[in-house]
Amino acid sequence: MNDSLAYSQQKYKSGEKKSDLSELQKLFITQAKKTECREWLSEVSNIPLQQSLNDLNRRGKRPFAPTNFFKSTQGKRKGKPVKPPKFKSRKSKQTARFTKGGFKVGQHKIYLAKIGKLKIVWPVRITYCSIISNSN
Repeated sequence: MNDSLAYSQQKYKSGEKKSDLSELQKLFITQAKKTECREWLSEVSNIPLQQSLNDLNRRGKRPFAPTNFFKSTQGKRKGKPVKPPKFKSRKSKQTARFTKGGFKVGQHKIYLAKIGKLKIVWPVRITYCSIISNSN
């Protein structure tokens, strides 16, 4: 979600308040699906799209999240200073993370929302589902 990262960086540079998650989802998922160049987003599950925005807006321990970066620059975060978030490259590994509602595990297959059934090889421990593809 490089677009939302660029938007967040622009807001930070202009001194504006950080956008909340619902605003980012409206701008970069809902509205983006209505544009001609991003209409393909309607063909994929919303869950990984929302998860990528959650990661970008994360309040947890992820060091690349803008929330942690902003707190670090303002002296509100303990520990080492956090570097600003980076843009993702299409050449790096591609991931999609599904929450519990986005996948179902069967005996020999896993069902992913809007993708379908995939064969899995056991033993596998699944707490959340993360799909990783190397683009090499």
